[in-house]
Amino acid sequence: MFELFSDIMACRPNALTRVDARVKLVSGVAALVVVLFSTRLALPLAILAACLVAMLALRLPLRLTLLRLAAPLLVVLILMALQAFTQGSKPLFSLTVGGFRITATEEGTWRAALLGSRVLGGVSVMLLLSAVTPAHQLFHALRWCGVPKTWVEVALLMYRYIFVLLDEAGDVATAQRVRLGYATLSRSLSSLGVLSGIVIVRSLDQSARTHEAMTLRGYKGTMPLGPLPRLSRSDRLALLIAPLLMAGLFCLAEYAPLPSLGPPRAAPVERGPR
Repeated sequence: MFELFSDIMACRPNALTRVDARVKLVSGVAALVVVLFSTRLALPLAILAACLVAMLALRLPLRLTLLRLAAPLLVVLILMALQAFTQGSKPLFSLTVGGFRITATEEGTWRAALLGSRVLGGVSVMLLLSAVTPAHQLFHALRWCGVPKTWVEVALLMYRYIFVLLDEAGDVATAQRVRLGYATLSRSLSSLGVLSGIVIVRSLDQSARTHEAMTLRGYKGTMPLGPLPRLSRSDRLALLIAPLLMAGLFCLAEYAPLPSLGPPRAAPVERGPR
C-alpha cells in the first residue's frame, strides 16, 4: 500500500523529472481532455501505449505499474461487461450463465471498448504524471493554475496523512493476523470491519490533533506556499505547444478515415414519398 501512494519514484532524476511541473500538469490535463472527448479507440489507446512505454523507458518497476493499474482495470472490466450486455439491440454473441442466457450486442461492445480505452488512457496519464512529478510540486503547480488555496491545502493534508493512516492500519492488521483474525472467511470479514472502523476513528482523532497543532503554530486559515521559479523560454514554448499538439492529435484521430477504430454507424433511414 505504501508503494501505491508514494511518489518516491518521482524523486529519481530522469528526463521528465527535470521538466517544470507546470508544463507537465498542463500537458497531462490536455491529454485527459482529449481522451475524455474521444469517440474512437485510436487516440485513447495511443496515449495508453505511449504512457506505458514512457514508464518502462524510465525504468519504473513493472510490478508497481501493474499494481497501480489493477484497481482501475477491474472497474473497467465490470463496466465493459455491463455495457456489452445491456446496451444496444444488434446481437453479437451469447453466453449461458447459471441457466440464464445473456446476449452481447454489437453497439454495446463498441461502447464498452470505447469506455475501457478512455478509462485506461486517462489512468495511464495520471500514473505517468505522478511517476515523474513529486506531490508537492504538483500541488504548487495547481496553485499556480488558479486552483483555490483551500483545495490545495486540503489535498496537501490528505496526502500527508494517507501514510499515517496506512501505518495505523498496518499495525492493527498485524495485531489481528497474530491473533488469527484472518484464519477463516467469517473471521476475515469481521476483522476487516473492525479494521475499517478503527481507521475511521483514528482519522477523526488525527484530524482533531492536527488542527490543534496547526493552530498552536499560528495557522490563520491559509498555508504559506513559496513562489515558483520563473518559466524559461523553452517551458513557455512547451506550455503553448502541448495543448496545440493534443488538439491536433484529437482532430487527426477523430476525422481520419479509420472505420475499423470507431463505433458502427446506423444506416440512414430512407423516406418514401408522402
